[in-house]
Amino acid sequence: MNGDDVLSIGARKVETVLATLLVRANQVVTNDQLIGELWGERPPRRALAALHVYVSQLRKFLGVGRRGESPIVTRSPGYLIRVVGDDLDLDVFRRLVLMGREHMRAKRYEEASATFAEALDLWRGPALGDLREGSIVQGFATWLEELRLECVEMLVEADFMLGRHRELVSFLYTLVSEHPLHEAFYRQLMLALYRSDRQGDALQVYRVAREKLTAELGIEPCRALRDLHRAILQADDRLDDGGRARESLVFVDQLHPQPFAMLVNGDNESSQHWPPPLLSTPMVSVVMAYPYGRWVPFNSMRR
Repeated sequence: MNGDDVLSIGARKVETVLATLLVRANQVVTNDQLIGELWGERPPRRALAALHVYVSQLRKFLGVGRRGESPIVTRSPGYLIRVVGDDLDLDVFRRLVLMGREHMRAKRYEEASATFAEALDLWRGPALGDLREGSIVQGFATWLEELRLECVEMLVEADFMLGRHRELVSFLYTLVSEHPLHEAFYRQLMLALYRSDRQGDALQVYRVAREKLTAELGIEPCRALRDLHRAILQADDRLDDGGRARESLVFVDQLHPQPFAMLVNGDNESSQHWPPPLLSTPMVSVVMAYPYGRWVPFNSMRR
């Protein structure tokens, strides 16, 4: 960034091309795949020519401030965008999540809580915003949102280990309101309330969860939620703070997000690439342009 000048991409289809290339950073995205993201199953007659124009515009845009060099490379049968180091916030996010897991397993709960919170601070809204019309971008956004929710769950678990149950109650009420079908947040809220000497409120949360799940999906709560409900009714001693370590560490070990490729098409070839050890793919809601060092939002890119 240099000075106070602001650059932004105003054309939606150009944004879509950039988002798709970033989702498959350092991998070739074919012309057909890009056309599919732009127009779906009904592309215009001159779709390929229009795609070349959009890529040309992107190259000029991304080359500003970089001596005319662009990270977009033509590579048959399409294009790829080169990304290195910490160019993408997702690299940082993914690394922080992995670091937080290691802190949890080593019982360094203060460090784990701080690390998960730092990872979540990178978020500025829904992944990819409203650029979710194509299967590649939509699949990636779904995968990334699941990873974010897992990070939130692990942050709560780390804070449980530090005895912060009362502090978490209002936060967890917000989470169940925003994600009414996410049973893990109901479980955590029930536990936080019970350990805050609010057994009746914890049981009420279970009733709300059950009503929501049966009304929306026609199913009963999951076994973990039912078991917790039963334990609260029985005032099971294992729910006290002394039982936190075993519960939380098992929870963390169970969190292994599925590869992104499985959400898109499930083919073996794609599964070999997703996710790489540290994903070089963007959290595009917060990282959507190419200045000197880090990806920043389109509307706040400076040169």
